[in-house]
Amino acid sequence: MAVKVLIVDDSGFFRKRIEEMLKIEPRIKVVGTAANGREAIEKAAQLRPDVITMDVEMPGMSGIEAVAHIMRSAPTQVLMLSSLTHEGARITLQALEAGAADYLPKEASAWISHKSELQQDLVRRVLALGQQRTPFARPAATTPGLASSRPVSSQPLGSRPVPAAASTRTPTPPPAPRPMASVVSSSKLGDRSGEVTTSVERIKVPESSIVVIGSSTGGPGALQILLSQLPANFPAPILLVQHMPNTFTSVFAERLNKNCQIEVRQAVNGDRLKPGLALLAPGGLQMIIDPRQKDRVSVLEGDTSLTYKPSVDVTYASVARFYGNRAHALILTGMGADGAEGAKLLKREGATVWAQSKESCTIYGMPAAIVSAGLADEVLDINDLGRALAKRGRP
Repeated sequence: MAVKVLIVDDSGFFRKRIEEMLKIEPRIKVVGTAANGREAIEKAAQLRPDVITMDVEMPGMSGIEAVAHIMRSAPTQVLMLSSLTHEGARITLQALEAGAADYLPKEASAWISHKSELQQDLVRRVLALGQQRTPFARPAATTPGLASSRPVSSQPLGSRPVPAAASTRTPTPPPAPRPMASVVSSSKLGDRSGEVTTSVERIKVPESSIVVIGSSTGGPGALQILLSQLPANFPAPILLVQHMPNTFTSVFAERLNKNCQIEVRQAVNGDRLKPGLALLAPGGLQMIIDPRQKDRVSVLEGDTSLTYKPSVDVTYASVARFYGNRAHALILTGMGADGAEGAKLLKREGATVWAQSKESCTIYGMPAAIVSAGLADEVLDINDLGRALAKRGRP
């Protein structure tokens, strides 16, 4: 069955260009177009597409407001199209919080020049989202239009509201406990099912010296859910590798820092690893452990042939080399298999690897590559990954 797509953009040029790109793929069917947010809401309910491509900035009702409405009335996988500016990144992250699944840079020159790489990327993302069909049901986020202007009371995905008078570092009450999942033996599953392997109450959390987390499509929302559950006294440093352009990673780090009790910032070359500090790899660069001082990170260009910049494999491999069995790796939602090779090196050194469950992923690609290879020690829903990891910070 073809993936049904609704194209939303106030620019007639972009609507036509996106349709031309998608129509070349026989597994995709464009079922309609819309020129503004209100029209998008109506057509989403009428046409029931599998995927919506949504422009971020439109007159009248913005893409963010449209996404929030659609997620309430007719939940659909949404791919945002956004400019590579600081403001474009900020707005796109708000759209992801509102329920959008993924985003694609909207550089006019690239779309005008008919670049085959752009078309392939667009088609690949639409197919991946369309095959997922129904978006993962996440807790409601703060009203998108207010999120950035009210950081004190902003509400990270998967958390309860913080009182307006409270500090942004005031511990947030944990989510209400979920019913205990039935315990399924990892050996029985062969680590290949993608189902939850153990209830969070029975998880044994390793006393690791470092935690490293990799993610891609759906990662911004997943990371907010996970990191917002960690206490300020979390006893290990954290490295974050999220597939994003540089403009986006700097803004994303700022938003995570406002919404989490731990400190989060974009890594710079020479940053020291500290408990309760999460360093986010800058977009377009690689982040590794400094070979001369393993309590610091190096941020560098890396191999130009690498597909992902930053790459989960690169950071995983570096952590495996310098921390071995004292490392704890998590792999979250994302397309492709970045992280699978690095996870092999981590397991070879005796490290612990956890994966996000298939049910709670936006795209079950990166976790699937690790789970199917038998490299995951535990498979947990995204809410439970945060709850389990937070046990390290309890007195």
